[in-house]
Amino acid sequence: MKLKDVRKIEFWMATIVFVAVVYALLVDTNNRDDSGMHNYFLHQKISYSYFFNFFVPNFIIDLLLYVLFLLLNFVLIPSLINRKRELRNYSLLAALILISGLILGVCRTYSHAYELKDYDSIQRSYNSIFFKAFAQAILLTIIISLYTCAQYLISYLLKSKAENLTLQKQLKMDLSFGIGFWFIGLFFLITSRSHLQLSVLWTLVVLSAVGIVIYSLYYLLPKLQEKQKKFRDFFWTIFAISLISVLPLSVPALFFFNQTNEVIFIVAMFHLPTQLLVSIPLSWFLFKKRLMRQNEIASLRTELGQSDANLTFLKSQINPHFLFNALNTLYGTALQEKAERTGEGIQRLGDMMRFMLHENTQDKISLMREVEYLNNYIALQTLRTSMSDKITLITEIEEQFENYHITPMLLIPFVENAFKHGISLQNSSYIKISLQVRDQVLFFDVSNSINPKSDNDPEKLKSGVGLENVRQRLSLLYRDRHELMIHENANEFFVHLTLHL
Repeated sequence: MKLKDVRKIEFWMATIVFVAVVYALLVDTNNRDDSGMHNYFLHQKISYSYFFNFFVPNFIIDLLLYVLFLLLNFVLIPSLINRKRELRNYSLLAALILISGLILGVCRTYSHAYELKDYDSIQRSYNSIFFKAFAQAILLTIIISLYTCAQYLISYLLKSKAENLTLQKQLKMDLSFGIGFWFIGLFFLITSRSHLQLSVLWTLVVLSAVGIVIYSLYYLLPKLQEKQKKFRDFFWTIFAISLISVLPLSVPALFFFNQTNEVIFIVAMFHLPTQLLVSIPLSWFLFKKRLMRQNEIASLRTELGQSDANLTFLKSQINPHFLFNALNTLYGTALQEKAERTGEGIQRLGDMMRFMLHENTQDKISLMREVEYLNNYIALQTLRTSMSDKITLITEIEEQFENYHITPMLLIPFVENAFKHGISLQNSSYIKISLQVRDQVLFFDVSNSINPKSDNDPEKLKSGVGLENVRQRLSLLYRDRHELMIHENANEFFVHLTLHL
């Protein structure tokens, strides 16, 4: 849902609330007449008219709130946020506050006329009434402006998280549910003719609860999760926030309660239990449930990606071309020399095939076994290239790796790629391989010369699935624990891998 769609819903919601308030004002004459303001007027011996001292002032105030909300939320504040005609809009904002204060002051002189006798002069009474009216107008402007700014902020956050569609949809759903819950409760209170103070308390407490839940789910709890904090840390953080927010929530309530000395206590009695007994458990439950679901999805994706990568890798490794090359090498060696080198080659090939068929299916193997397979592969390829004096092979591979473990077949693609593209029996070529471990960090470097393939070479048209496959496996199994750099120019291909074991 876009912001303009939300604005349409907002307009109709505000209109429905205004109509409901006016309807409640029309039908609720007894509760607010005889048992309410009427008694204050009689006590001060002032004549009371329901129409002029109650209905008209309250209707004008409700209409003012409705118009003030529309002007601020749909016109002035959006224009100021977008920095359009700032001088004019600030002037209109000041004029709106001035007019609202005057209207509220005039209405209060009728609805609270009994307060005029509480002062020793009529001028002081008017000063007090209009001071409170202008303060109320400023406060209402601030509240509506903050609401509009919060709406634009949420819209901005949703856009900034556009790449994470799941999180974006979840945030929209949470906000919609919270605002819908508040609106349904407010509508029920209004239509059931409840006191205005109860609707004010409902609005203040529920909207603050929605804010705390959203803040907890999308900011506080993820931060605490990263720091491995427990529930008690979350509880005391929200408790402190709830306690501090009692005073700001009490300020708007002052304009709707007659017992101003008890407002903070009343707000605290509704606000604190709600946050401690509802917002905190609800936020914790939802976060843990969603975290568990995310972990399950991540685990399934990792397993699926690993299975797919292993299957692709096996298909790329166990191929007839490699086996025939190895067998042809062994056959040629057997013709040239005695059976000693041939036996060595066959033994190494057997070790490699056993490794690929058995240990390659495991999640982790000893690093020594991985290096052993690597050495067997290098030795087997050396048999094929040993008759050429134009090939230089330099290896610096450590032999002792303590108890380190690694995902199988993770290093061989780089070496295989080097022999595949770096060796030429006609031209000078080289391969350099270096492997060492320092402080549980593996450093692996492979560099080779580049020799163009002949047109009849079966490897010429192959896409090199090995390197792409190993990138996928590293991103799945060593996320944020590896660094892979690959550089290539016209004459050399270089790979550097840093891996945290």
